[in-house]
Amino acid sequence: MKIVEKTVVSLKYKLSNHKTGEQIEVTDETNPLVFLYGVGMLIPEFEQNLHGKATDETFSFAIQAANAYGEVDAQNVATIPTNIFHDENGVFDAAMFQVGAMIPMSDNEGNHLSGKILSITDENVQMDFNHPLAGTDLHFEGSILEVRAATQEELDHGHVHGAHGHQH
Repeated sequence: MKIVEKTVVSLKYKLSNHKTGEQIEVTDETNPLVFLYGVGMLIPEFEQNLHGKATDETFSFAIQAANAYGEVDAQNVATIPTNIFHDENGVFDAAMFQVGAMIPMSDNEGNHLSGKILSITDENVQMDFNHPLAGTDLHFEGSILEVRAATQEELDHGHVHGAHGHQH
């Protein structure tokens, strides 16, 4: 069976920075990526590069940053008053809030996001809310482990059920 709309795909891959070769993530047979093809949950160009492949086929392709997680956007860097991070006793937890730390936050509408601390002063914390891979050209290399037809329940729910998929 080939990868087309309404198929469940299981694959292993190595993700690296296309320019530097630095390894970013690896999956394997025991912890594969399993997804419902064509429902818009993954980078569109990632899925396009897999279209038509079958079990045991390999792949190797690059995706430019603009087509993956976007370029770094200076508007996603914010300066936040340090007192926002004080605990109920008015204390700033310097052990938790360190340069480079990823901090879970929420915006004015209650949406959850993560920000990376860039700098800390007595008055402010500068945070970057760009995706961690923004500005990174990606390279994927791997192989297709399995392709199968999605069940009606998976199609109705928009995600994979069962092994390595979502469990209800």
